[in-house]
This record gives sequence, C-alpha cells and structure tokens, in this order.
Amino acid sequence: MTSEHQPAWDEGNPVPLYVISGGPGSSAKAFDLVTLITSRSAPEPAMQPEQAAILAMCEYPLSVAEISAYLTLPFSVLTALLSQLVEDGRVEAIAPVPVAAVPELGLLEAVIHGLRNL
Repeated sequence: MTSEHQPAWDEGNPVPLYVISGGPGSSAKAFDLVTLITSRSAPEPAMQPEQAAILAMCEYPLSVAEISAYLTLPFSVLTALLSQLVEDGRVEAIAPVPVAAVPELGLLEAVIHGLRNL
C-alpha cells in the first residue's frame, strides 16, 4: 500500500555504478582482463557487498574477466573496486605473463635438424 506522497518501491532501480565504484574521483589502476586476483584477507561485515564478494570468490586466483562475469559488473567499475582492494592490501593482482616472442624460422629449423640427428 502506497500513499500519494511516497512512491512505490522500484526494484528495477539498482544502485548507480558510480556509487559502487567510489565516484568519478576514484583512482583505478590498470588491469588487464587476464590479470589474476587472489584474496589476502577475509570479507568483513562493514565492506561493500561487491568487495566482500570479490574477497570470497578469489580464494583461488581468478581473472578480472571471470570476476566481472560472475558479478555482472562492467570492467571499469570492477577495476575501481579492485584498485581499492589492492591499495588496502586485501587482494593481490598478478600481472599476466607476456607472450614470448616467436623465434626465428632459422633457429627452429636448426633445432629440428639437431633433433633429427640424435
């Protein structure tokens, strides 16, 4: 039952993402989609629900892309949340290993030739 002065509760209006991420002034560090995140502490009751969920799900390393998918949060919002958790020392961000350069074709042929001679 609603009165004329009180609007009905609208479950379709989620909390604006800038509130979750700390607003436009929050400093998000650079993360890749494949950066691995691992928890260093347990969630606390006073934490934002999204940050508590990140800590709970990252007992084992998860990529930023996986966390974004599980929480259905945009990448930009997630990186702001992760930046705060990294600054607080609650999670560790492990940078992806760079792809090794492809060796020269001549080197590969020499290795194959050497292996055949064994």
